[in-house]
Amino acid sequence: MMADKVLMKGNEAMAEAAVRAGCRFYAGYPITPQNEVPEYMSMRLFEVEGGHFVQAESEIAAINMLYGAGGCGARVMTSSSSPGISLKQEGISYLAGAEVPAVIANMARGGPGLGGIQPAQSDYYQATKGGGHGDYRLLVLAPESVQELVDLTAVAFDRADYYRNPVMILGDAILGQVMEPVILPEPIALDSLPAKDWATTGTRGERRKHIINSLYLKPHELERHNHRLQAKYRTMEQSEQRYATYRLEDAEIAIAAYGSTARICRRAIDLVRAEGIRAGMLRPISLWPFPVEAFRSEVCGVHRFLVVEMSHGQMVDDVRLALDCNVPVSFYGRSGGMVPSPVEIAEQLRLLAGVGKEQTGGGAGE
Repeated sequence: MMADKVLMKGNEAMAEAAVRAGCRFYAGYPITPQNEVPEYMSMRLFEVEGGHFVQAESEIAAINMLYGAGGCGARVMTSSSSPGISLKQEGISYLAGAEVPAVIANMARGGPGLGGIQPAQSDYYQATKGGGHGDYRLLVLAPESVQELVDLTAVAFDRADYYRNPVMILGDAILGQVMEPVILPEPIALDSLPAKDWATTGTRGERRKHIINSLYLKPHELERHNHRLQAKYRTMEQSEQRYATYRLEDAEIAIAAYGSTARICRRAIDLVRAEGIRAGMLRPISLWPFPVEAFRSEVCGVHRFLVVEMSHGQMVDDVRLALDCNVPVSFYGRSGGMVPSPVEIAEQLRLLAGVGKEQTGGGAGE
């Protein structure tokens, strides 16, 4: 029987999905527009056996608390928004280097600096290119709806454990604040999860001690560790590419967009389709690994691409590389908390189809 839908705000739905996915430790620090996550967790985690919530004294403290609790084998999570994620970068690198699973949510806001509290997608570089130091990678998932946010939260915890690697959920202020009906999954049984035989759970005199560390003072040992990590990341690249398409089957012009922006783009596509312009969309869901194979296999009839982002163009290079620079790629973006409208995007599609008028402002460009 189909589960009942409930109306929930994105931040709260993600928090509930995390608890149902087995999260039993959350540490965070308040920052708009994700404050509902720690607020919800401060109540919810004390309702489940073994649940712990900590409002840390800083973002730096919060991410390092995940190192300790995750190293003990717990499913752990933190969340923040853009400047707060910047403060967590050293700890994120430590988690990746020590191979401690964790889920990190970023409900992004405008920047740089303190910027504003409105939605933006200008954290793409930070999330996908490694905001911290060293040759590490995160699996980065970008949901477009509250339901997908719920579903991908469960995926994030599973993939974090499977790869022993941090996973980032990259949302924005729209996704965190919007209320939508969602179907929540049934809570998992913690005893059904695979054993973490690497965790620091205490030897009880029955085994050799486990050491979780990212420090290697001997260069050849650190290089060997890095080679092993890179092999893991190559496996992730092969196995974790996720994407979705919209009206792409006969498209001649295609949009590449992710997250909240992709929802707006669907309306723009419908507008120009009614005028006879054959437009479609390829939506990356995994930002890293980027769905390169989809850009090479799903767009056979496309002769122009338009990348739309709430930034000044951070995904554009990945799209061009995925297409081997064989298809012209244009860009349209808004920033600083400004959200592109379907009408604006539709006019960009008309321009690419040769039937539109040049717009002023909005950041259009090749």
